[in-house]
Amino acid sequence: MRASGGSVWLGVEWGARASVSAVSRRADGRADDELRDVKITRGFTTHPAGSVLVEFGQTRVMCTASVTEGVPPWRRDSGLGWLTAEYAMLPAATHTRSGRESVKGKVGGRTQEISRLIGRSLRACIDLAALGENTIALDCDVLQADGGTRTAAITGAYVALSDAVTYLAAAGKLADPQPISCMIAAVSVGVVDGRVRLDLPYEEDSRAEVDMNVVATDTGTLVEIQGTGEGATFPRSTLDKMLDSAFAGAERLFAIQKEALALPYPGTLPELSAKK
Repeated sequence: MRASGGSVWLGVEWGARASVSAVSRRADGRADDELRDVKITRGFTTHPAGSVLVEFGQTRVMCTASVTEGVPPWRRDSGLGWLTAEYAMLPAATHTRSGRESVKGKVGGRTQEISRLIGRSLRACIDLAALGENTIALDCDVLQADGGTRTAAITGAYVALSDAVTYLAAAGKLADPQPISCMIAAVSVGVVDGRVRLDLPYEEDSRAEVDMNVVATDTGTLVEIQGTGEGATFPRSTLDKMLDSAFAGAERLFAIQKEALALPYPGTLPELSAKK
């Protein structure tokens, strides 16, 4: 919250109040409430119905949305569609190469947790009944990691999902031509050096006193909050300030998503192919 005189009051780790300069900068030059440079590129690959490269600073994630006929066995004959998600990191996405989980023969707990988070987040915005018995599979692959990979994946996956819905509508496979009820974006926020900071890179995330991921809708509601006191407890007042910062960041992400989606569909739609 901005106070008179050009200062910003922020809750610190123990709930105390401190006046800090509004021009204070982080190691990467950003203000505390500033997102990294965010870019969304649609049509990043050719084959999926939706394909996006999303960049949050040095974090880069490829998000694809593939459409398949049919649903899981437990969903059959329900008339409902399904949306699922998988998350993975390329071996050289971080400073130290990590082996592929497919080679190890076991999917790690973190990978499963993030995959489920992405699926839950995107199912919150779509009417599965409108899909018929079709499945949309979201695949989020981290090409380069510098903090906030799960929030970048959710933000990019929403755009890929939107393109997949456009594809399904063109193919005449939707019971409702507009099955998406709201926009979805996610952003990280934390307390670093006693200050609430938005969109943490790895350098800040690795030493944050409090770390939180927020998934929000453009209607002002929340899908999920993941928050942890990494080094100590934190008061309700700090939580409120973190949520205020996250909501403001999400609003900026919605604007970037809208700008990306304002461009024409980047591939060839089924109805256009049929006319050739």
